[in-house]
Amino acid sequence: MFTSTKEIITYCREEKISFPTMVLKEEVEKFETDPQVILNNLSRMIDVMEESTKNYLDQPSNLGLGTINGFAHKLMSYQGKDSLVGDDLIQGMAMAFSTFETNSSMGRIVAAPTAGSSGILPAALMYVQKKENLSRDQILDGLLVSIGIGQIIGYYATFAGAEGGCQAECGSAAAMAAGSLVYLKGGSLEEVFEAASIALINVLGLVCDPIAGLVEYPCTFRNASGLMNALISADLALAGTKSIVPFEEVVQAMKEVGDAMVESLRETGTGGLAGTKTGSQLRKEFFKKNNVSID
Repeated sequence: MFTSTKEIITYCREEKISFPTMVLKEEVEKFETDPQVILNNLSRMIDVMEESTKNYLDQPSNLGLGTINGFAHKLMSYQGKDSLVGDDLIQGMAMAFSTFETNSSMGRIVAAPTAGSSGILPAALMYVQKKENLSRDQILDGLLVSIGIGQIIGYYATFAGAEGGCQAECGSAAAMAAGSLVYLKGGSLEEVFEAASIALINVLGLVCDPIAGLVEYPCTFRNASGLMNALISADLALAGTKSIVPFEEVVQAMKEVGDAMVESLRETGTGGLAGTKTGSQLRKEFFKKNNVSID
């Protein structure tokens, strides 16, 4: 496995292969299997992603904590009402919400890379597929690009909010999505990694502070904003803006920042928003309702 963007770019150019082809080749070698087996598995993941982005668009969700009920449906109902970002992006955020609400209702999702950030990449892929009228094979390539980006993050850092805060979850997902979007828009491999860098830079230091320790609030908003982060980071890279710090070094910085975070801001459900007066009260009420002692 290559551990620097420079190595990846050089290898792909010398071998005259695309980044998705390189990632698939590495997966085949790692698991000692046929490439079609991997592609079939990825295709099933895309099916699950597509389904999860639609589950709660036409019907409101009813979830355990009750803090994010029906958010996807509310956004879909907001279409056509002169929004600031336009109906396409409203639907994109609704798809991120829908996947997140599917996760919170114990439905089937693809943790890409985690359950807490599961709405970002599916919404990004479904958004760009519709906008650009892309084929299934193109979306498969986009997913492979996200895997390649994720491998670098996994090598140098973590995806766990309990270790690195929400920067490691929603930040990583946004970086993976941003790189995929650039690739699917025909950007260069350099621009793919620029977009991933920008997306991660945008949320460096983001804490993980879910109320009652449940992956609902404020995580749902970070999935919607994570999609928007991926989209603007992709456009920034495609426009020619650059991060002077290479992607793998941005990831290493994320790891350093995560290690420096106090424990209460790393998915314990006791700090940040979870530790507010309202957050603490909701936590007590939820556990009391479920006959769980927190004394």
